[in-house]
Amino acid sequence: MEQRITLITLGVSDLARSKAFYEALGWRGQEVAETVFFQAGGLGLVLWSRDKLAKDCGLEPGPEPGPGPGHGFGGIALAHNVRSEAEVDALLATVTQAGGTVTKPAAVNEIGFYSSAFTDPDGHAWEVAYNPGFPLADDGTVTLPDFG
Repeated sequence: MEQRITLITLGVSDLARSKAFYEALGWRGQEVAETVFFQAGGLGLVLWSRDKLAKDCGLEPGPEPGPGPGHGFGGIALAHNVRSEAEVDALLATVTQAGGTVTKPAAVNEIGFYSSAFTDPDGHAWEVAYNPGFPLADDGTVTLPDFG
């Protein structure tokens, strides 16, 4: 298996609501056969029915994400790195206006970079961070440092 990810699919409970949320963040997608596709740099972010995605993976859908018993973190966090602390703050304001929930206020974290976290309307976790140690190219691709 080659070391790459080509698509990330998020199982959503309301496709129209989720599409509107990501479009409010400035993303532009294409809806085809009850599925929304967003080009996200060198990979695709896909929105699809949570139940259909679970079935396609041979799994039971399980509880909807969200607050309360039987709900919560789905075990995956997506990350969006930006070029400044101001961009982190601006994105959080847009997330709130679009119907997302800031789950961790922006601050310098224990590792030393500025980050925050939010969830989309279906509870999918996102980190947004400014980390000068992970430089972004003009096209938005990240270069991981040599940790050795």
